[in-house]
This record gives sequence, C-alpha cells and structure tokens, in this order.
Amino acid sequence: MKKILIILSISFIVIMMNTRASSKLIPDEAIRFRVIANSDTEYDQKIKMIVKEKVEKELYKILKNTKGIDNAREIIKDNVGIIDSIVNKTLIEENYDKTYDVNYGMNYFPEKEYKGVKYKEGYYESLVIKLGEGKGKNWWCVLFPPLCLVEAEESDKVEYKFFIKELIDKYL
Repeated sequence: MKKILIILSISFIVIMMNTRASSKLIPDEAIRFRVIANSDTEYDQKIKMIVKEKVEKELYKILKNTKGIDNAREIIKDNVGIIDSIVNKTLIEENYDKTYDVNYGMNYFPEKEYKGVKYKEGYYESLVIKLGEGKGKNWWCVLFPPLCLVEAEESDKVEYKFFIKELIDKYL
C-alpha cells in the first residue's frame, strides 16, 4: 500500500511538472526581441550572437526598472536609435560588411517549438534586427515581460528530477 501511494504521489508530481512546463506561454501583452542572421554560415551565426549579446545588455539596462508594458514600449521607442548605434558599432568592430535593419513594430515570427512548447506563427509586437539578407537562423525571446534573461527555470527541473529519483530510490 505504501509503495502504491508513493508511486501515485510521484506520478502526480510528474503530471504537475508537465502541466507547468506546457503552460509557459508568452503573455498576450508581450514584446519580443529577435535577431535574424544573414545566412546559416558559421560566421554569420557568430555575428548574430555577438549582436544579440551587445544589444541584450543595453536592453537589460534600459528596461530593468520598467513599470508595465506601456512604459516598456515608450522606452524601446525612445531608444531605437541607441540600439541601431550599438548594432552599427558592433558590425564595424567585427569587420562585417553586410547591411542591417532595426525595426520596432509588428513583425512576423515563424512557428517555433522550444522546450516542449509550440509558439504560433504570426505578427507580434517586437524589436527585430535583420542582418544582411536575413535568410539565416534567428534567435528570439520575450523582451517584456523580461523573460530573455530567465534561464534559471532549467535548474527547477533538475531539482524536481533529483527529488523524484531520490523518492524512487528510497522507497522502491
């Protein structure tokens, strides 16, 4: 009887974890951030990530004390020129001779599956940086609410898996 209760408890925990994981959807009122590489060459993908990191640092600084989505919109609009300057400076530093475009508005996002959650294609409010022809793989995240820098959720899963394994080892 004790083993059955433990198995049921573990099953319940696993179901709750899966439900929690599948409920990690982007809020309706969100602003995305996307960087699209010129192509899928290793060099173009490297440049994409360098640009992403530099711009992301600036976005974090300017948005860290944001109070609501309207405030975030205003701050992003007011700082598009700064973001453009960062992209330009980064490309010059990297001797990257492709053009680029920085756009804040309603932009197309293809369907994407990430960590078991499927995100629908469509037009979303977003800050998009397109490098060169923009035909390469892209990187994106949710800029507001600020989910770009929240990768700590992975550690939660590790703890839960460890906890479940510990229960199984102890009682079964």
